[in-house]
Amino acid sequence: MASEKILESKKQVVNQITDRIKAASAGVFVDYSGINVADDTQLRRELRAAGVEYTVVKNTLTKFALKNVGYEALDVHMEGTTALATSTDDVVAPAKILCKFAKDHENFKIKAGFCEGEIMDENGVKALAAVPSKEQSLVNLMYVLQASTRNLAVVLNQYVEKMSEPATETAEA
Repeated sequence: MASEKILESKKQVVNQITDRIKAASAGVFVDYSGINVADDTQLRRELRAAGVEYTVVKNTLTKFALKNVGYEALDVHMEGTTALATSTDDVVAPAKILCKFAKDHENFKIKAGFCEGEIMDENGVKALAAVPSKEQSLVNLMYVLQASTRNLAVVLNQYVEKMSEPATETAEA
């Protein structure tokens, strides 16, 4: 009887991880061993502020979830201490925050990840982290649009000024 309850509990966890991965636009698996409580708390706070869900996961249960989603290639990374960070909105946020954290904490390692259906190794996650965030991309786009409009306004203003100048006679009588 007790083993049935345990099995059912584990199935629920697998289903929760499966649903979480399916709903995520991006996710990153990390080895969090060797970080202290204060650093972990700060990391969790930063991830939460960015809308990223971060939890410690059991490797064996996560392997079942990965199989359910079709990400079996990530199984090789399910060893040691593992945490999963996922985002439904911003594909760059988990990678960017975790890679920055890993640079400052030598024991914290990026394992692998996924982004919009594609599986990434550690280098892929680092490459994703180098992409500008959604907000930065929007700022860049607005700057380009604003610069084009500003340049058009300057050209039109110069044209109006030139047209409003009094005509000068070049021929002498």
